[in-house]
Amino acid sequence: MPFQRIEAEKLSHSVVKQIEKLVLRGILRPGDRLPSERELSERLGVSRPSLREAIADLQARGLLATRAGAGIYVADVLGSAFSPALVELLGSHEDAIFDYIDFRKDLEGIAAERAAMHGSDTDLKVIDTILQKMEVAHRKRNPSDEAELDAEFHLAIIEASHNVILLHMMRASFDLLRQGVFYNRQQMFKNRTTRDMLLDQHRAINDGIQSREPAAAKAAVMAHLDYVSEELEALKASTKNEEIARLRYEQERAR
Repeated sequence: MPFQRIEAEKLSHSVVKQIEKLVLRGILRPGDRLPSERELSERLGVSRPSLREAIADLQARGLLATRAGAGIYVADVLGSAFSPALVELLGSHEDAIFDYIDFRKDLEGIAAERAAMHGSDTDLKVIDTILQKMEVAHRKRNPSDEAELDAEFHLAIIEASHNVILLHMMRASFDLLRQGVFYNRQQMFKNRTTRDMLLDQHRAINDGIQSREPAAAKAAVMAHLDYVSEELEALKASTKNEEIARLRYEQERAR
């Protein structure tokens, strides 16, 4: 019979599985630096040779990368989610902006619902801490920081949903949002009234999650993204009117 004796799993395989799980669950993110070899071997309780073998395996499969003189980092595993041609196409068509917001409404509504039900106390604390940072940035009237914290807030909710497919899909799309492919988020935070409204909406989302009310959390996300869509429509109309006024002015001067 073709049976073979079962051997105890190699330590390096256990290390590989643990790091894989941390990447999959989003705990280790693209660009995160791993601890030094000495520290990591002590924390994992394995020898350095076993650790090196595991690192070599993960590097060969593209999950980890070495930066000369800087250490080992989690590779950009999201890099191939959108091709350069598709990114350019998305950025050049206005309809894609509103399709993107609808996409976020559907998935983030589910994420907020799941976060309220399944998020750990630590997950909810992370979300609440980011909101507190948003409050500080709001008082300082720093649109750049507010825009960045806005993305962190939404991603923290997605992480708290504990769905790895949802997490990696949304991380990839938020990366495009940060790059300004869809619209300039900072522009929205420059208007005082809009900034106040956005902060209130984030408070409502946080309240629903912290009180573990799935329906309230989901409804708050939907209301927030409906507002974002309306503001972008208004900004689009305003830009168009300004362009028409500019063209008329130039025509009058040419006469």
